[in-house]
Amino acid sequence: MYVLITELLSGLALFLFGMKYMSDSLQQAAGGKLRTILDRCTKNKYLGVISGALFTAFIQSSGATTVMEVGFVNAGIMTLEQSVGLTFGANIGTTITSQLVSLKLTAVAPFIIFIGAAILSFCNKPMLKKVAAVIFGFGALFLGINFMTDALQEIRTIPELMQLFSYLTNPVIAVLVGLILTVIVQSSSVTVSVLVLLAGSNIIVNPATGGTDYLACLFFILGANIGSCTPAVMAALNANRNAKRTAFIHVMFNVVGLVVISIILIFAARPMIDLIDAVSSTDKRFVANADTIFKIFQCIILLPCSNLLIQLSKKVIHAKGYEEQSDTEMVLKYIDKSGVTTPTTVVVEVVQEIKRMSEMVELNLKETSDALIHKKYEYSDEVYKREKYIDFLSREITEYMVESNRYGLPLKDRERIGGLFHVIIDVERIGDHAVNIMDDALKEKNKSIGFSTEGQKDMTKMYEKVIEIFEKSIQAFTTEDISGFGEINKLEDVIDQMKIDCQEGHVKRMAEGKCSIESGLIFTDLVIGYERIADHAVNIAYSILPESN
Repeated sequence: MYVLITELLSGLALFLFGMKYMSDSLQQAAGGKLRTILDRCTKNKYLGVISGALFTAFIQSSGATTVMEVGFVNAGIMTLEQSVGLTFGANIGTTITSQLVSLKLTAVAPFIIFIGAAILSFCNKPMLKKVAAVIFGFGALFLGINFMTDALQEIRTIPELMQLFSYLTNPVIAVLVGLILTVIVQSSSVTVSVLVLLAGSNIIVNPATGGTDYLACLFFILGANIGSCTPAVMAALNANRNAKRTAFIHVMFNVVGLVVISIILIFAARPMIDLIDAVSSTDKRFVANADTIFKIFQCIILLPCSNLLIQLSKKVIHAKGYEEQSDTEMVLKYIDKSGVTTPTTVVVEVVQEIKRMSEMVELNLKETSDALIHKKYEYSDEVYKREKYIDFLSREITEYMVESNRYGLPLKDRERIGGLFHVIIDVERIGDHAVNIMDDALKEKNKSIGFSTEGQKDMTKMYEKVIEIFEKSIQAFTTEDISGFGEINKLEDVIDQMKIDCQEGHVKRMAEGKCSIESGLIFTDLVIGYERIADHAVNIAYSILPESN
């Protein structure tokens, strides 16, 4: 018995490894492109269902999809309404794993592993290595199935073990076991796939017929569906309320499914079993088809009611006092270091935090320039407090990116993450320049230093151009749009020339006695600072290009 259980657990471990390895490799190879496709295809909830189903079927993990979805909603790049279709589709797409397990592919598993291992050993191209890893993981998955199938065949000869499996004929126990196993392995695909193998080996036996207990299998599937909500719930624990609502809708999708389908099974089990059996040639196919049919049925009955689910989620998860953060409270808004993350959302979260950081920097630039040029000093305290917040964000985002580099980031994101380190430095440096301007403004105030009318006009014109190039650069950075580079380059040339003109004008005014030496020093610091801000802004925009360029 010991050898038998060891073989069964070894097969399960290999199955889990193959699925995880394949899913992670797929996300690393194509996560960036898939993320873009998801964003574009979720504008319509019906299109969202299709894209969610295809995406999840491709990466073989509804957990990864839902965690990614929660991350998108938390980052503000996907609305709660957009997430509904994706949630429904992900639940359908996850059934592809059990469908594959029900097919007779185990015989070719060693050959598939050989191909994947050969490419991994002799190929150095990163993308091809990721594809090979997918192939290897796919083969390992089915080799694990082979081991489990052999072990399950032997289990039928051991009465003690068969007695344990007989408890699954109780619907309540079947639901609970399906739920608990799914919570443990974090994947309904795995638990339903194991159920496929159990059914194929005639382990869950109906005492009346001697064949597989179809009703028990159906309740087991319902329990597994409830357990599949675990990754989404964990990902949303420390996220914003819309992300929590997304997880809530995911839970409700499966809870409503459990209730409705259970009622049907109580009153019309035989017709439902006969319907599924009619489209299934084997016990394995019955379980796989039942899983798919259940999810499609849930989608059909709930998709028209999606707006009601959204409203319900808003009533259940409403704004709490602690979620209404003040401007002075130093927190990461889009990054949750304590929660569940997925490599595919790392760059999205970082970009959103950098965007928020840049908004603070821009506000500081405006308020400090107002103080220096127009003598509006009332925001000086806020500027220095905000600078501390900017420094906090710079430090925390950097630490998060260092940590994220240990994850299996998508290849495209791995290329971009290096540029993001430089962007944070550039944004933080612009923030430092803003503070320097406020220091000069307060010096101007304390020493009663004044500027000439011409000097004020020059500073104002240069400030306006600096704000413009900064805004255009941040826009290019956040949207990854290079179409504005021409305008950014022209603005940089204008600012460089303005620096020269301002300095020449300043020298002329000093010669004419229109301004003092002290005001001249502050003026010089300002125009040099503005020119350096423009340089940092250009760096931010060009960070979206590959480093080789």
